[in-house]
Amino acid sequence: MTPFHQHALAQTRRQFFAGTGFSLGTAALSTLLGQTARALEGGTKTGLGAALPETHFPAKAKNVIYLHMVGGPAQMDLYDYKPKMRWFYNQDLPEGIRKGQRLTTMTSGQARFPIAPSKYKFKQHGDCGMWVSEMLPHTAKMADDLCFIRSMHTDAINHEPAITFMQTGNQVTGRPCLGAWASYGLGSLNQNLPTFVVMVAKPSNEEQVQAISARLWQSGYLPGEHAAVSFRAAGDPILYINNPPGVTPDVRRKTLDGIGKLNQMTHDATGDPETLTRIKQYEMAFRMQASVPELADLSKEDARTFELYGPDAKKPGTFANTVLTARRLVEKGVRFVQVYHNNWDHHGNLAGRMPDQCRDVDQPCWGLIQDLKRKGLFDSTLVVWGGEFGRTIYSQGGLSKTNYGRDHHPRCFTMWMAGGGAKGGTIHGETDDFSYNIVRDPVSVHDFHATVLNLLGIDHERFTFRHQGLDQKLTGVEKADIVKALVG
Repeated sequence: MTPFHQHALAQTRRQFFAGTGFSLGTAALSTLLGQTARALEGGTKTGLGAALPETHFPAKAKNVIYLHMVGGPAQMDLYDYKPKMRWFYNQDLPEGIRKGQRLTTMTSGQARFPIAPSKYKFKQHGDCGMWVSEMLPHTAKMADDLCFIRSMHTDAINHEPAITFMQTGNQVTGRPCLGAWASYGLGSLNQNLPTFVVMVAKPSNEEQVQAISARLWQSGYLPGEHAAVSFRAAGDPILYINNPPGVTPDVRRKTLDGIGKLNQMTHDATGDPETLTRIKQYEMAFRMQASVPELADLSKEDARTFELYGPDAKKPGTFANTVLTARRLVEKGVRFVQVYHNNWDHHGNLAGRMPDQCRDVDQPCWGLIQDLKRKGLFDSTLVVWGGEFGRTIYSQGGLSKTNYGRDHHPRCFTMWMAGGGAKGGTIHGETDDFSYNIVRDPVSVHDFHATVLNLLGIDHERFTFRHQGLDQKLTGVEKADIVKALVG
């Protein structure tokens, strides 16, 4: 006897009728809510298997490509230009600026906090006049396509909770990530491909890479089918995507039909929703056997495309190769593509490592935007670039005018968005002269999530999932605001 049977038999008469009453009420309410959702003025149809039959309002973006720079890029070396800092070289960070901020154990024991001005030159670019570092010449060319957020801030100061917070809206693991929420709400645009795909690009410099946990792309308390499918850089793009030797597609089909019947019998007996998820995932895996190998084969891309993304575009696993694959995924109907690029944790030797990081991502990011434009996908695809926090203006460890390190800094960092309804040419938010505190238009992680959902046509306040007696939301229980200045 299964635990489900034991539980059912152990119920009292009162418990049975109470549960039945709630079920009937829920069914009736779901019907009414479904009718209401379909009647929403201006709503747009979502994909296959979507929890929302229609979006809450017209969506500006159908797809998302989220480029996460793991480790926390130094904002004052890339986008947050602070020319006055050259006069403060090697002076201690004023206590009135630090204001007793909690520090990591990597610098809390330092006797001093000497200011390290950026060694890189900056210029203004585009009609928007955005200051961009000399290390990002290709990104600088598309400044008017990008929507810069220079006032992001977070609650976390260490990597694992900070990345978890950035992806799931909570520092505690086990919650659904942004991609899983998008999959759950909007469904699939291609029944032969996953709704949500994650790829981990290999940096050219691996001096200090961070561990990237698969928990970041789990579905949490949402149905398991909304977890990401991980595409690999080498070998088969997905493990076991090909049949083993001697197993033909017909044999695989008959096998899955038999397993499906057994799983359906199990579901009929227990009512476990995860059994249905498994049936769906087996069927998706079978369909992917035909669609994924062709999708992962870049040999049919023309020379012009590879030129856009740069010299590494043909090398499997590189960031250039990965974002080109991301474009192909979006083109074929994958709803959400998450790309991780490691080694942005510059505690030391920033001058030796940052150029490699920028070289990895600069031209490919530019190429991705140009490619989306020529494919007619730019207006419907939201591209996001950023890390989990920023870096300190003071140096960690030894300081010279040509090299330094920077510790974690949650109080301010820079991200950008492009396409998919993001307002290009916008420079939002401002930090103080030390790039340490926000002085105008702060944007929290929850504000950012609310804004992304808004671009996808979803009202973050009304987008919930019942779990443990609570209506859970990506944006949590604290107030979150859509940053209207970022929406075109």
